[in-house]
Amino acid sequence: MYRRYGPALLRKCERMLKNRADAEDVVQTLFADLLYKGQIDEDLPYLYRAATNRCLNLMRDRKRRATLLEREEPCLTPPRTRCEERLLDLDLVTRLAASLDKKSAEILVYRFVDDLTQDEIAELLGTSRKTVGKKLNKIRAEVRRLAELDGGA
Repeated sequence: MYRRYGPALLRKCERMLKNRADAEDVVQTLFADLLYKGQIDEDLPYLYRAATNRCLNLMRDRKRRATLLEREEPCLTPPRTRCEERLLDLDLVTRLAASLDKKSAEILVYRFVDDLTQDEIAELLGTSRKTVGKKLNKIRAEVRRLAELDGGA
């Protein structure tokens, strides 16, 4: 079926997408999906419609992705948050997460990356605000420890 209809579908997709690699991906995934579903006896009109729809979806997704990236670009810069007058950047958050237990690392991300309040974190984790506060104090102590290591090195 691919030998018979593949070249025609590839030409059609390439005309629509103006990119050979994307056209090949569309045609290949179309036939892979047909094989997976056991629909190996489809006719050319069905394959043309399916390929057209997949090309249109890809074009629509590209346009939407570009719009979202344009709108969200400021959010894609590494987060910076204050923690006792020390700026936490993504590198420090990563180092902290590696040195903390799983729950503390999760609280670290919620507080300093997602900028949630202690109450919001407590609700999200199903624990008390006091427990979250204690974990944050341990995190701050770890920040100070890492700062001393950086300063002493």
